[in-house]
Amino acid sequence: MEHVYINRIGEHVGEEVEIKGWLYNKRSSGKIQFLIIRDGTDMIQGVVVKSEVDPEVFEDARSLTQESSIVVRGVVREEERAPSGYELSVTDLDIVQIAEDYPITPKEHGVEYLMNNRHLWLRSQKQHAVMLIRNEVIKASREFFDNRDFVLIDAPILTPAACEGTTTLFETDYFDETAYLSQSGQLYMEAAAMAFGKVYCFGPTFRAEKSKTRRHLMEFWMIEPEVAYLDMEGNMKLQEEFVAYIIQKVLENRSKELEILERDTSKLEAVVPPFPRISYDEAVEILQKNGAEIKWGEDFGGGDETIIANHFDKPVFVHRYPTAIKAFYMKPDPERPEVVLGSDLLAPEGYGEIIGGGERISDPELLKQRMAEHDLPEDAYAWYLDLRRFGSVPHSGFGMGLERAIAWICGLPHLRETIPFARLINRIYP
Repeated sequence: MEHVYINRIGEHVGEEVEIKGWLYNKRSSGKIQFLIIRDGTDMIQGVVVKSEVDPEVFEDARSLTQESSIVVRGVVREEERAPSGYELSVTDLDIVQIAEDYPITPKEHGVEYLMNNRHLWLRSQKQHAVMLIRNEVIKASREFFDNRDFVLIDAPILTPAACEGTTTLFETDYFDETAYLSQSGQLYMEAAAMAFGKVYCFGPTFRAEKSKTRRHLMEFWMIEPEVAYLDMEGNMKLQEEFVAYIIQKVLENRSKELEILERDTSKLEAVVPPFPRISYDEAVEILQKNGAEIKWGEDFGGGDETIIANHFDKPVFVHRYPTAIKAFYMKPDPERPEVVLGSDLLAPEGYGEIIGGGERISDPELLKQRMAEHDLPEDAYAWYLDLRRFGSVPHSGFGMGLERAIAWICGLPHLRETIPFARLINRIYP
């Protein structure tokens, strides 16, 4: 008998198949038992009729507890009333293990309790849906860049220097030297872009931010492309095409999961290029008109980003931020050096920045000057300066925080549910 995964069950109508999985839930009406079986790919209802199976099989089904592991055999039939459109008429059942009293039940549990049981909470329907959408976003991201002839280059996780500022580094001993967990693969992608033209990296990044907001994790994943001879305008165009591609793939392939999460998909369907573009100056004006006490030169907080994004029904670019509040490698606008040729992409519905990017400084002397202003040791960045000494070219790139994008796509209030095992300021278990 063929072992079949539930998501392929429609290919086997009328056949007797074997399903290997777990009991998600069950109910009984005397002589019939209804088993909701999951195998990781989907769920199906197995119907056990007392008069149609051996007495031992019926009793085994009765003994099952939530999350018991089982191997079930039966005939696949179409059933319009079933969520998947199919049911299994059970003929036989093997118990692999009877689960102990399962700690997660249909009743309400507190967030801390659920996070302490994250290793089990992942089996729940909504958490399962989020992880499948996460998988779709990752798959679509790779497809997007692979289809455009970008080369995947892996950036190191242990680094000798900072990328995004020295105050948020996780420090570790490295054979009597000091190393840091990577904040970003960007600097290494700049080197790779000079070798391959169009590159991207995708991996974990770390920020020791003492922040408890719903938008921050200590460990998160970033996808970071970098392109030689690309200017800021081209960089923003690449970003909007990328985001629109991801959204389209999720809408196409994960509609069921979006429905489980009760996501209003009309808001996602509106995400098509071009995206609106406003300058930092215009953004400050919007904030001031809405009662914010922000002054030109100050960075935006989460509340500010929400106010700005609420003026648009799709993601909005805010470009040309003040040079003083941006990273040392950001290229100042030649026509207006007090601002940089960079942008942030703010998601609608209060989700804030999901992408940051811009042109990088390609002039070696200007880069040295900016490093000095940021008190960065030149010897630690000697290799990075080399990129400006040996065939320097204009180049740009960006970084998308995977979890922030997923939170927005799924309509989740907090980043902790967008990653399998969240690392927060107060959590490193499980």
